[in-house]
Amino acid sequence: MTTSRVDHRTEPSTTAGEREMLDGWLEYHRETLAWKCEGLSDEQLRATPLRPSALSLMGLVRHMAEVERYWFREIALGADLPDLYSTRDNRDGDFEFTDGDTWAQAREVWQEEVELARRAAAGRSLDAVSDAASHHRGEVFSLRWIYTHMIEEYARHNGHADLLREHLDGATGE
Repeated sequence: MTTSRVDHRTEPSTTAGEREMLDGWLEYHRETLAWKCEGLSDEQLRATPLRPSALSLMGLVRHMAEVERYWFREIALGADLPDLYSTRDNRDGDFEFTDGDTWAQAREVWQEEVELARRAAAGRSLDAVSDAASHHRGEVFSLRWIYTHMIEEYARHNGHADLLREHLDGATGE
């Protein structure tokens, strides 16, 4: 089945310079995740149809809010920020919901983190080294590495979103 959803994504330039190309691909993948969630109910966005996996579209959006926050603000800028959903005891909190958690809230937090990530990257050279080291690897990263990693992170999770969406309502698309 082919999707009836309208694809509002902006195709990245095929001839842009490096910074514009990285910005373009990151925005494209952000828009792809939003597109995969478009037109679904809170119940559908919370659903985990690929059992035993706990993956859901809302969980992916919450996860990507955490990832945007971590790489652009905590690592690139060195900000000391608490996790949004996860805790020291529960690293998968972004995929676990209470009855009060809504899509509107998840989307708003994600979009806020995306905007803050854009601001964090603005004006910084791709060669700029992060102000903090990764908690996992203990290394600093260039902004170029962070962009490349974020594109990879979204691309991987957009593949998950494709499968989730098809299981939820049969919609498919690129």
